[in-house]
Amino acid sequence: MALKRSPLAPDALPTLAPVAGVRLASLASNTRYKNRPDLLLMELAAGTAVAGVFTRSLCPSAPVDWCRKNLPGGKGRAFLVNAGNANAFTGKAGDKAVKTMAEAAAKLLNCKAREVFPASTGVIGQPLPAETLAGFLPALAKDLAEDGWAGAAAAIMTTDTYPKGASATATIGETTVTITGIAKGSGMIAPDMATMLAFVATDAKIPAAALQPILKAATDASFNAITVDGDTSTSDTLLLAATGQAKHPRIVTAGDPRLRDFKRALREVLVELAQLVVKDGEGAQKFVTVEVTGAASKAAARRIGLSIANSPLVKTAIAGADANWGRVVMAVGKAGEKADRDAIRVTIGGVLIAAEGAVVPGYDE
Repeated sequence: MALKRSPLAPDALPTLAPVAGVRLASLASNTRYKNRPDLLLMELAAGTAVAGVFTRSLCPSAPVDWCRKNLPGGKGRAFLVNAGNANAFTGKAGDKAVKTMAEAAAKLLNCKAREVFPASTGVIGQPLPAETLAGFLPALAKDLAEDGWAGAAAAIMTTDTYPKGASATATIGETTVTITGIAKGSGMIAPDMATMLAFVATDAKIPAAALQPILKAATDASFNAITVDGDTSTSDTLLLAATGQAKHPRIVTAGDPRLRDFKRALREVLVELAQLVVKDGEGAQKFVTVEVTGAASKAAARRIGLSIANSPLVKTAIAGADANWGRVVMAVGKAGEKADRDAIRVTIGGVLIAAEGAVVPGYDE
């Protein structure tokens, strides 16, 4: 049964720009969901650099373990994703299932198994039918196409009510490069990294050693700054592939000034994907941004902001359209960061409510 579309959902999935060096295919395996796509193969050109960030859960899924182990190699030929089964808390059988899937894809694409990065999302604790899923790979390989992004966005959904994707362009030197990404997520949404999978690709030629810190910085400003229910998933995975098909000046380090526009565009794509995830939070009715200024540091501002955003009392006030600013002050105070009580200002919806440690004269709740 299709889930009711989130009231915060966009009207439609935007047009997702193809990325040179990336081909995608998806299909319905019917292993859990019926008559809807749930298996994705994303083929990457030879020599593609890969960066990734993963859940900080100490109970990670088998695919997360596999990706972490092989990410230092810096190269990838495929992302392989299944929806409906998280392959988490499945013991040695889960590790075997990941290996089976990676080896099957590697054989098909004539690459090494460690160059295949699998990801799984769905129910925790159930064995993954790896042999069955691997049997669909030849059919996926036949359908690989550069314009398969929309189908890919749908194939990675679980309890999502709409597919999520974004594209942007940037310049490196005088060359225009493309960035396109997809994401899924609607439950267990909390920073580090929110319950989600996301796959992003660019035709830029950036080595993995430079790509990794760029991705981490963009993640901290996007997926690591969202929350819905305060819970962190076992399966969070964000992978970024740089196929190197664009012809631009050689890039060696993340600090190269010619990457300034690329970093902007990547951040824009990740922020858009992260916000789409929040807007599809299970039962979400409102989308709220918490902005903290005047904190002792960026880290302090983040901690204060998350204290506010994760407070059950602040959430209930927002849900009930009750501008209870005392709950915001409470959340600031419990954050454990330096705060001057008599200098705090609280603004909600553009309305100044409290200033200099007290309610603004004449304020009408």
